[in-house]
Amino acid sequence: MEIAYIPSPSRGVYELFGVIPLRGYAFCIIIGVFVAVWLGNRRWIARGGRPGTVADVAVWAVPFGLVGGRLYHVITDYQLYFSEGQDWVDAFKIWEGGLGIWGAIAFGAVGAWIGCRSRGVPLPAWADALAPGIALAQAIGRWGNWFNQELYGRETDLPWALHITSTTDGRVPGYYHPTFLYESLWCIGVAVLVIWADRRFKLGHGRAFALYVAAYCAGRFWIEAMRVDEAHHFLGMRLNEWTSIVVFLLAVLYIVLSARRRPGREEVVEPGASDGDTDDDGAAVKLDKKSEDEDSETKDSEDKKSDAEKSEAKTSEAKTSGAKTSEAAKSEDEKETAEADSESGSGSAESETADSSSSVEAKDEEAESAAKKA
Repeated sequence: MEIAYIPSPSRGVYELFGVIPLRGYAFCIIIGVFVAVWLGNRRWIARGGRPGTVADVAVWAVPFGLVGGRLYHVITDYQLYFSEGQDWVDAFKIWEGGLGIWGAIAFGAVGAWIGCRSRGVPLPAWADALAPGIALAQAIGRWGNWFNQELYGRETDLPWALHITSTTDGRVPGYYHPTFLYESLWCIGVAVLVIWADRRFKLGHGRAFALYVAAYCAGRFWIEAMRVDEAHHFLGMRLNEWTSIVVFLLAVLYIVLSARRRPGREEVVEPGASDGDTDDDGAAVKLDKKSEDEDSETKDSEDKKSDAEKSEAKTSEAKTSGAKTSEAAKSEDEKETAEADSESGSGSAESETADSSSSVEAKDEEAESAAKKA
């Protein structure tokens, strides 16, 4: 009994006005690219770069990435295009699906390097800014596989099973693990992880991008093991599983070595970028920076005011102390003067008393002498 499942589209191509084909796979790729550039631009501006630089470099990276992704798919699944009964022209029909992420990243990096050189910006810093956006682009792009009824796993009766109805290219209708959905959700988690780690640890010099690569490979390994579509095997594992292991180890090694040789984050990501370069995406960053500057100026003003008040208080205390000291000294001098005057007065009194006594004695002697003569 069918309880629940994820239905597949009855077709992956819709015609506009009966003439212009609108392919779900292509739309998912295009939307993913726009999201990656939009988020990358915001992160680049937050790092001190100019608005528009990410898009200018992406003009080189995206075409190279599409070519590289298609080449990887065609080379690793050559039997789909060059074996007996197949038409090799189908190798150029990219809208029918078939992009290898490994080739897309490798060739996309070459295109990004060319674009970064033309703009005079470091490739590792640009890649760090774009890393979570690439993960989100993959999450959106995987829904293109849903339109094409591809990228599913083993049969299952889970309520989120994918219902395959197409019989094209040997497909067998039934209910399968929606590995495209698993990978889409995993990529969203990778984007969140990179954004969090970049803010927490200030990743720089390409380490945020390397973290994205390592995290994606970890998920791709177990998701790839669930797929049942035709693929080359080596030592019992699918080729993409081996690729995930190798790329994962290289990404981790890069993170370790880069952190030892160049710790921290780049102080300047785009030489010559002025504070006047801004747009809607950078407005919030500019306002935050302005607010921080104003807060800093207010704090400095308060500190200066506090220092001035302290200095004034110390000066007032010194003046008060000096005045008290002066008054005390004056009081002491007056006291000493009074004592001196007192002592002088006492001496004078004693002298006058002595003189008076001498005068009395002289008169008595004169009286006695007169009496004797009489």
